[in-house]
Amino acid sequence: MQYSPLGHSGLSVSRACLGTMTWGEQNTQADADAQIKLARSQGINFMDTAEMYPIPPDADTVGATERMIGDYFSRHPEERQDWIIASKIVGAGLPWIRSGTGITAEAINIALAGSLKQLQMDTIDVYQLHWPNRTGPHFGKHGINHVKTTTLDPITERANMVEIVRALDAAIHAGKIRHWGLSDDTPWGIHTFLSICHEYGFALPVSIQNEFSLLHTKDWPYLIESCVFENVAFLPWSPLASGMLSGKYMNDARPPGARWSLPQRMGLFRNTPSAQAAVTEYVALANQFGITPSQLALAWCNSVDGVTSTIIGATSVSQLQENIDAFAMQLSPSQMAQIQAIWQRYPLPF
Repeated sequence: MQYSPLGHSGLSVSRACLGTMTWGEQNTQADADAQIKLARSQGINFMDTAEMYPIPPDADTVGATERMIGDYFSRHPEERQDWIIASKIVGAGLPWIRSGTGITAEAINIALAGSLKQLQMDTIDVYQLHWPNRTGPHFGKHGINHVKTTTLDPITERANMVEIVRALDAAIHAGKIRHWGLSDDTPWGIHTFLSICHEYGFALPVSIQNEFSLLHTKDWPYLIESCVFENVAFLPWSPLASGMLSGKYMNDARPPGARWSLPQRMGLFRNTPSAQAAVTEYVALANQFGITPSQLALAWCNSVDGVTSTIIGATSVSQLQENIDAFAMQLSPSQMAQIQAIWQRYPLPF
């Protein structure tokens, strides 16, 4: 396993980050234990979770993922020092979490206390804003005019962001978190937060995690350029496009127990004819290379200049091992060119 700096944090994180969002829904505590042990044995030292997990979100299961992680480390306290743990405060929209309100200084204090309790930890290494209070081009809202920025007030947004970072900075000084980061934000969001931090002397964000895969490359190159130049780690989530790039949903298949067999909060917005056509070509190319479709997608993501650590998830240890193995693969220039040729035909298929 190789490692990269997590922005300007001084931390070194594995190129693969262990995602946990299925724990508590598709995975049991025993499954979570096995995945943590396997990941650790393979050199992974970075784990990502969130207060709203597992996915799909539900009032009856909310917080289960953090509780499972906390349960593991309560039984293996000596391993806590080997891990960089990241969690997230949920944004507006889930009525069973703080009545669906957005992120505020008060919400941060409440959510952080809850996450620390569930994780059974004194400190979270990286605490992230799950999505901005303003509506942004994420979670399928990336069509033209789907988000109308002209309806938003940047002065109001910035004022709210000041109070958010003030609360995060206070949490750092209190020792409750070591660093903070963003998720599902934009170049404007990154630069506005950086401007605020410089103006007020607050701690700078160290990372941003956004959806990024062969089927969803909207952050290349503009947001990634901002990350590289501002020393903010870029962390792709859903590098397999919710599992679609594995090929298991080809021809509208729904394997029992797979994510697409469960209710989808935003609908299967990835499942378009163009996306299916792209996956068909990527699967055929992976077979030609002698690797699995998931490994092709992950090795490609890992090869993108500016990517720091890719968040991977699995519902079995065999899937997890398959995914981890991708990070030891080096795609040749010829292989990258063949992938690029497909991507040019389907740059944003959903």
